[in-house]
Amino acid sequence: MKKPMTNAANTSKGMLLIISGPSGVGKTTITHHVEKQLHAVFSVSVTTRPKRPGDREGVDYYFVDLPRFQQMRDMGQLLEWAKVFDHYYGTPRQPVEAALAAGKLIILEIDVQGAIQIKAQLPEAFAVFVLPPDEPTLLQRLRGRKREDESVIQERFARASEEIARAKTCGVYNAFVVNDDLATATAQTVELVRRELAARRQAPASTQRP
Repeated sequence: MKKPMTNAANTSKGMLLIISGPSGVGKTTITHHVEKQLHAVFSVSVTTRPKRPGDREGVDYYFVDLPRFQQMRDMGQLLEWAKVFDHYYGTPRQPVEAALAAGKLIILEIDVQGAIQIKAQLPEAFAVFVLPPDEPTLLQRLRGRKREDESVIQERFARASEEIARAKTCGVYNAFVVNDDLATATAQTVELVRRELAARRQAPASTQRP
């Protein structure tokens, strides 16, 4: 059961920023730079995935078991959710609505499936997709992380190719940034978001862009 976004969220001066991209593209690093430079709020996702070394509860994710996740989903407490590599991920509704109502910039780092769900509820969200310079570079980056064996890497690479194709055709994303150089891609993303924020603050509420 999905609940619509509240009136407070729909009419606030806050902005919801979606940042997506395939595994290994560098989107998390870019997200953290945007968060820091633009004084944004990061939306912490809830997941059924097991905690990894270095993961911080309430900072990287909220870690829950499957029954609790299903309860949150069924009670309409998630704005979006998806199953990825046998684990579930979702965006808690309340923190997002509270940040928007307070006029803040809030960032969701989610996949294409989640972005489509969010845009259906909040079409004025601003969405950026981070692309690799090419597929061989992305495969090299996935291997360079040294987190998984080759079979898992190939599975992630296949999913990444599908996600890139879907991102380009789904009509959800406002901008695409190619991460050939991390510093350049980060600067481009920050500038895109800064310009969008400035445009929205200058426009009357009734004419803000969807």
